[in-house]
Amino acid sequence: MKYLEYTPFDRINAFLDHLNLGEQTIKGCIEAYSCKHTGTDKRLSLSLENEILNYLGNSPDDDSSSPANYLSSRSSRKMLIYLILTLYHMYPDYDFSAVKAHQFFTVETWQGFKQIFDSYMSDASKEWTQTDEDGSLLETLYKALDEVINLAECEIYSYDPNSDADPFIEKGDLWSYNFFFYNRKLKRVVSFRFSCLSNLVSDVFPSDGIYYEDDGEVFDEMDM
Repeated sequence: MKYLEYTPFDRINAFLDHLNLGEQTIKGCIEAYSCKHTGTDKRLSLSLENEILNYLGNSPDDDSSSPANYLSSRSSRKMLIYLILTLYHMYPDYDFSAVKAHQFFTVETWQGFKQIFDSYMSDASKEWTQTDEDGSLLETLYKALDEVINLAECEIYSYDPNSDADPFIEKGDLWSYNFFFYNRKLKRVVSFRFSCLSNLVSDVFPSDGIYYEDDGEVFDEMDM
């Protein structure tokens, strides 16, 4: 996988880089990667493929809850490996399991993405509107994505791991979303992650690894 620089993303990334909204901070980052393997990608891709094949070989045929049916398709395995390789490039120190990662990916639609974006990024969108006259934040995002990856030909996935397998989690997290836009023809993946952090956490808790979850519960000593 190779990181690709695209100027349509620059303005969005600059705006969403620690957008302070008073009690909360919105963070977002959008990145593009080609699916062409580098030297390390080839070795990692082979390791992930072997992991999946070993899993398939040991998976009972009558287990309806098993992801074996999905992973038995070569094209599905290839797509999953591309998404995991993208995660590795985003978080090179994190160890992603191919089989476990599969359980955290969900097929999405643009409408589903739009609903989540509108619901959780409304305050950020208001800030954008006050400083930009070229259109809403979502419209700008749509144009940038379409220019880079052609949304009409994209498959959209959300990545929502549990807390023990979440490399995205940060102190003070209130919520976070991670989306991947994959174009098979272009052999390109775009990742877009956005999150909301509480600015009050540091005033309430010491830096001892305490995090917030979406439901407001606090978990002590959570492993990163």
